[in-house]
Amino acid sequence: MKQQFCGFFVACAALLLGACSSLSTISSTRPGTVVSVQGKNLDLPAKQSLKGTSFGNYEFKAVDADAPPFYGILPLKFKGGHLAADIILFAPAAFYNLREVFPFYEIDVKDGVIRYKEKATDVWTDYKPKPEEAARAQNYFNARAK
Repeated sequence: MKQQFCGFFVACAALLLGACSSLSTISSTRPGTVVSVQGKNLDLPAKQSLKGTSFGNYEFKAVDADAPPFYGILPLKFKGGHLAADIILFAPAAFYNLREVFPFYEIDVKDGVIRYKEKATDVWTDYKPKPEEAARAQNYFNARAK
């Protein structure tokens, strides 16, 4: 009976951990910017819930009136505590949902920069997507358009 309970607990923990998602506030340096992520077009500023991931990425396309489209991949944070919990509770899930979105993003289409931070009071960290990341995101959106 004790083994069945432990197995049930581990299965429930794995399901709960797998269903985790985070809410991000995405803003822009310019009014009128629209960002596409996860099949949704968001007029910025917006709040978006995105699930944790280990191996996937969140490609985005941001558009405003004064610059060409800006493509990239959202920077994600590593969840070290999640890895420890996965190893302790359910070893086969050791690499499950180890990355999640940051709570705050700011997109600057004109300069091709995405900024992110953990807390509202933190200083922004700038990230300029690598050319291969931008190309990957552009290919992703071109394929979706067909």
